[in-house]
Amino acid sequence: MGTAIEVRGVSKRFRLYHEKLNTLKERATHFGRVPFEEFWALEDIDLEVEVGETVGLLGHNGSGKSTLLKCIAGILQPTSGEIQVTGRVASLLELGAGFHPDLTGRENVFLNGSVLGMARRDVERRFDEIVAFAELEPFIDNQVKHYSSGMYIRLGFAVAVNVEPDVLLVDEVLAVGDESFQRKCLDRVRQFQREGRTIVFVTHGPDFARQICDRCAVLDRGRVVTIGPPGEAVRSFREHLLERERSQEAHQLAREAGDAEIAGSSEDQGLTQVPTPDSRVRISEVQMDYPSSDERRYLLSGEPLAIRIAYEAAEPVDDAVVGIAIHDVEGRLVFGTNTDFLDVPMSELHGVGEITFETASVPLLDGTYLITVGISSSDYATVYDWSEQEYRFEVMHPGRVVGQVDLGMRLRVTERK
Repeated sequence: MGTAIEVRGVSKRFRLYHEKLNTLKERATHFGRVPFEEFWALEDIDLEVEVGETVGLLGHNGSGKSTLLKCIAGILQPTSGEIQVTGRVASLLELGAGFHPDLTGRENVFLNGSVLGMARRDVERRFDEIVAFAELEPFIDNQVKHYSSGMYIRLGFAVAVNVEPDVLLVDEVLAVGDESFQRKCLDRVRQFQREGRTIVFVTHGPDFARQICDRCAVLDRGRVVTIGPPGEAVRSFREHLLERERSQEAHQLAREAGDAEIAGSSEDQGLTQVPTPDSRVRISEVQMDYPSSDERRYLLSGEPLAIRIAYEAAEPVDDAVVGIAIHDVEGRLVFGTNTDFLDVPMSELHGVGEITFETASVPLLDGTYLITVGISSSDYATVYDWSEQEYRFEVMHPGRVVGQVDLGMRLRVTERK
């Protein structure tokens, strides 16, 4: 169908000024030059978006998503590289950015419409539809400075989506407003998709990206990490967030301990041993096995998973209970069990051995999941060893469903006459 957006080798540099020269003396001392630091928000970005395709931009705060979108919209000029956009563009970057607070809603509809490139006769033809979409009929002749933030956003979105663009650029605006308005925005986006329009949007919501995107691009520190199907991109996005968190935690531990070597060793091992009141049994290793685990860092929904727990018992222990718990990245418990719940009597632990929890099919959807492993006494009064959410595994789901669990839903349509 052709290319709607082509981004070739785009970089964007900003100047960060760390001091402000207020007096004539200060300016003379610096010869009129204000010291600054160069900051590259984008570095060598390549991206192609086909006509009729919906592409999401994922990344943590400061990764360059909004800067890239503004470059595509023409609001910012790249420092280097080229951007080519085919067709009429509508940008939902800052809704109502062209509104004047002292003008009425009616007057601002015409003002904002002209900013977006609409002729006055087009705005007049669509005026009633715009006001109805924004649900502001009783307030359209009031000054917008008296509008609530929700009313302001609704009116801005209603104007922008009535431009009938070939290319729609959206920056997080679908995450604002109440639930009813969000559904209305999503319905309009889907209408654009059915009409074959090209959409690029920034989002922090992986589920939303999976729901409507054909592809996603993940950005980190101004560079493209990966471009691919939503499931794969979401996995990479979460993986980079976790890597960043682990790095920050490691640096913090190093600062607190004052020993970078020890901190580095703990990070390499991927676990932190927690002192326990009774150390007769120690968890020596935890390993996740799934198909092709030696080739890829993630398992697919529906694949089997084995969690192998190796232990060392310096002295005989005859009352041990071994358990696991699986949490999502926000700390919510997804699943938990132990040898007692499974009614599996444990023989005496002595020396070295291994206990394996197995499932024939993992029903989870995309995400990173954290595993807690523990060994305690049968009355739970004594903890022999415990690792709280120290191990993890990644899941990727190739389909287009949302949530945390794949119910394997099937569809049957029956016609009634």
